[in-house]
Amino acid sequence: MWTVTLNGRGDLEEWRDAARAYLRANIKPEHIDWRLRDSLSLPGLAEDAVPEPKPDAPALSVPPQFLELAEAVICHSDPIRFSLLYRLLWRLCEDRNVLQMLADEDVVLARKLEKSVRRDSHKMTAFVRFKEIAPRDLSGHRRAFFAWFEPDHFIVARKAPFFRRRFVDMDWVIATPKGSAAWDGEVLTLSDEPAQKPDIRDATDDLWRTYYANIFNPARLKVKAMTAEMPKKYWKNLPEAELIPQLIADAETKVLDMAARQASQPPTFHERLQKRAVVGDAVSAAADGLAGLQQAAASCTLCPLHCAATQTVFGEGPERAEIMIVGEQPGDQEDLAGRPFVGPAGKVFDTVAAEVGLDRSRTYVTNAVKHFKYEPRGKRRIHQKPNQGEVQACRFWLSQEIQLVQPKLIVAMGATAYYALTDGRERLEDVRGRPLPIEGGRILFVTVHPSYLLRIPDEARKADELARYRQDLARVGQMAVELQSTKSGSLGRLGGV
Repeated sequence: MWTVTLNGRGDLEEWRDAARAYLRANIKPEHIDWRLRDSLSLPGLAEDAVPEPKPDAPALSVPPQFLELAEAVICHSDPIRFSLLYRLLWRLCEDRNVLQMLADEDVVLARKLEKSVRRDSHKMTAFVRFKEIAPRDLSGHRRAFFAWFEPDHFIVARKAPFFRRRFVDMDWVIATPKGSAAWDGEVLTLSDEPAQKPDIRDATDDLWRTYYANIFNPARLKVKAMTAEMPKKYWKNLPEAELIPQLIADAETKVLDMAARQASQPPTFHERLQKRAVVGDAVSAAADGLAGLQQAAASCTLCPLHCAATQTVFGEGPERAEIMIVGEQPGDQEDLAGRPFVGPAGKVFDTVAAEVGLDRSRTYVTNAVKHFKYEPRGKRRIHQKPNQGEVQACRFWLSQEIQLVQPKLIVAMGATAYYALTDGRERLEDVRGRPLPIEGGRILFVTVHPSYLLRIPDEARKADELARYRQDLARVGQMAVELQSTKSGSLGRLGGV
């Protein structure tokens, strides 16, 4: 039996040099007793000399995955890590695919140790708390800080480069019972000697407590999940941790208080100022044409609909178009795509328009409301009708589009579009299918929204309504032809107006 004694403070080179020598000498894993140097105090224990390599010993080569695994496992505090890694190394010399055997006992244990080291490393980056101390640089150009941390494993050297990159502009020391790291702006110094915890406090302790108390959300408290991410063993070194027991105890009361209080609304004049700023920005952007207006509308907050929608769905089409199609609001697919009339209702419109010779590419297509209003229902988003306030808020964008596009004929598809364009509240059936003069010498033509056709359950009635919708768009197409032939004439002759 051969005895190998190591410091075992997370130094891969130390273990690798010994493992390489014993592997070249063809010493089997079961013939090596790996020990920590502290064990030399036991009576009768002595370290064996390194064996001579075999003359025919082959060159050693291992997969890169093993070195990556070994760098983590060697930092674990379990003494079994040395023999485990040597056993894997021995087996890799015979079969380079050992690490791909996910159910292998040695591989499972090594991955378990690796995971524990990685978790401990993550906790170190999360829970190290620096406290300011007197600087060694008397010029005052660099501040100095000290941190105490108690890791489970020998990870100080592993994580020290992270802290050097993160806090390169200050001097610092991180001390632990398993070693220390220090940075002075030029040299990163590592030590594997155990350190003693000093009694250091500074003003940032109160800042940490204030910060944590303000981000703590009692309504989302899950104690098991919290302690899994912030284990209690770290609490004694975290200034904010002394607040946790009381915050947990008061959580239920605070949740009830939050539910009892109504949400506060900003003063009315704040809301008016915000809307005035949005309008001012949009008017300035309109000087750049539809592209500028669209960019301004992308950040619209004039009504609450922007909170749940994916994006603003602006109109699209020529900068100058004789016909403007105005729908009601985007649907689910329009909200995701950011384009109007690309969902099921849009396909109905495109199909019927093509049948009657109405060229969509020569029309400007938009909606009265630019954000999708919906009700979540499982994984689906069910269309909800915009209310009067939402339509009025979005009317600003629609009027800007009309000013830029300068259409001669506007087609309102649906009651919401009709209300947005006229403020009229008549039944859609009372105004449908006949040209109406509106402001700016334009003609308004009203019809149903194609989504209405999709909601009709009776197939015979759906066919009748589809035929009527086709007649409406055919009328629009006829009016478009008349518009092209009377560009310099009066619009009053269109459709018998």
